[in-house]
Amino acid sequence: MAKPIEFYFDFSSPYGFLAAQRIDEIGAENGREVLWRPFLLGVVFKTTGGQPLLDIPLKGDYARRDLARSARLMDIPFAMPKPFPFMAVSASRATYWLSETDAEAGKALAKALYRGAFAEGRSIADPQGVANVAAELGHDRDEVIAAVQNPRIKDLLKREVDAAQRKGVFGSPYIIIDGEPFWGYDRLEDVGVWLESGGW
Repeated sequence: MAKPIEFYFDFSSPYGFLAAQRIDEIGAENGREVLWRPFLLGVVFKTTGGQPLLDIPLKGDYARRDLARSARLMDIPFAMPKPFPFMAVSASRATYWLSETDAEAGKALAKALYRGAFAEGRSIADPQGVANVAAELGHDRDEVIAAVQNPRIKDLLKREVDAAQRKGVFGSPYIIIDGEPFWGYDRLEDVGVWLESGGW
């Protein structure tokens, strides 16, 4: 049986949001499960010396235009969150917590959180905001808040971020197929071709 696609993303990544709209479809077309793995770009930036794309002169202006254009092409609602970037810790912890017992529920929460941040103008930067989104999916708000603050879940996210870096993950989105890495929303077409062809 083919290994799952590993989809790494930061909830504060707009290009990760765009990739999140397509990655499951690409996986399904090629008979692959997709594992959604949130991580924290801020931690990785300490290793790479990077900074948020939109804060970079010239590149940031281009990215704002490109993101809006890409969303129009995909015919999806899109708006940059305010403030931006935002803390993705609570959303990431909640996703891993829920995924421990139900991977599909964890993925559904991740999609709803991403949509809330980049399409609905909602804050997912703190436990309350995350719990509000989760409650709309039928999860108990108090349980979500408790989970986000649970030391075991905090440690789980830390281990996942460390594991991502060991695999070479340095940006969002970052997709790994059978050990082959693809970085960036603009590599999704390559991802599809790689899966269809078996690589080159």
